[in-house]
Amino acid sequence: MTKIIIKKAKDGEMAGFVCEGHAAFGQRGADIVCAALSVLTINTVNSLDILLKEPMEVMTDDEAGIISLKFLQKPSGQARLLMESYCLGISEVFNHYGKKYVQLEFEDV
Repeated sequence: MTKIIIKKAKDGEMAGFVCEGHAAFGQRGADIVCAALSVLTINTVNSLDILLKEPMEVMTDDEAGIISLKFLQKPSGQARLLMESYCLGISEVFNHYGKKYVQLEFEDV
């Protein structure tokens, strides 16, 4: 199962996220749920970094299947939009494939 935690600051601003685990929907290399979540997550991280140069800390562990992102300052308006897009995408995957393969949480930090 893939667990995604979207972290929000007390003021409602996005603070970051953690995506961990493997969905186990299909065999390694053919798992469409894991692939969808990975593409959404990696594209969001890359867009925030390359396109927006957003100050953030990113940690990855390929073996454990972990990607985490923490904003180092209040995210820009464009970064907030990218994060809302990320939330929309992973919510759709969650809604389509359910609780067996994806766990989605929102956490105040």
